[in-house]
Order: sequence, then C-alpha cells, then structure tokens
Amino acid sequence: MVPQRVRRLDDNGFTLAELVVLVAIIGLLMATSVPFFLNYWQSATLKAGAEELAVVLNSARQLAISQNTSVCVTGNNTSVQYHLSLCSNAAWTGPGTDSTGFIRLSNGITVTPPGASVIFSYLGAAAPGGTYTVRNPTDGKTLSVIVATSGRVSIAP
Repeated sequence: MVPQRVRRLDDNGFTLAELVVLVAIIGLLMATSVPFFLNYWQSATLKAGAEELAVVLNSARQLAISQNTSVCVTGNNTSVQYHLSLCSNAAWTGPGTDSTGFIRLSNGITVTPPGASVIFSYLGAAAPGGTYTVRNPTDGKTLSVIVATSGRVSIAP
C-alpha cells in the first residue's frame, strides 16, 4: 500500500513547491534580461532620432530641388526650420511643421547643430555642409548626422 502523501502519477495539477520554483525561475530570467532590454531601448531611441533628423535634412534637400530655390536649414536643440532662398526669410510652413514652421524632433533627443546653417542649393548640394550631433539625454550617447557638400546625408557613430 502507498501512503496518500506520496503523489500518484495520475494526479492532476502542480504542487505549491513546483509553482514557487517556476515563479523564481521566471523572476530570475526577467531580472537578468531587463538591463539588456533597457540598453537596447536607449540605443534604438538614439538611432531613431538620428534617422529622423536625416529624413528632415533630406526633405529640405528635396524641397530645394522641387522648388528650384535654395533652402536654409536652421534649428535649435529639439526642432528644425526651413527657410526658402535666404536664412533671414520667414520660416517655411508645410507638411510636418507647426504654425511657426518648426519641425519638432521626437524621442526626447537633443541636437547640436553645426556652427553655420546648412543651405541646400536648387541642385541639391549643401553649402557649407556640417555635422549635427544627436544626443540621447538619458545615457549621454551620441551619433553624428553628416551633411556632405554634395548634399548626401549620412549617419556615423
């Protein structure tokens, strides 16, 4: 005769000890994976911010070509403006801008613009060119968005 406290093979369910061990294993896996996920999330946020700025700069280049005029790109830490013909002209307003002409950059990133404003010619070339530094304020990591004098926009570490 087998004592009742010994579990039979045909019994259904799990014991409390088995459930506690399972919860402990899941908790351990979660605790070790959270730092990796946060690191990935911060890196992805920075890359997305740099790609967003590159898209904004390429859009300015396309606007210069389509309007057959030069486009000056000015900005501050969190937003960018386009100016047709001269940097001193009123800000261009259109798709993606607010009523004052600012294109707000998302993801909480900050941008350090180059010393001079980048001006795209009607042929798509940039003068003087420059490097924008995109910074993730949560971890301080940076990426560079480079505007070559040919008008090519690229992202570099």
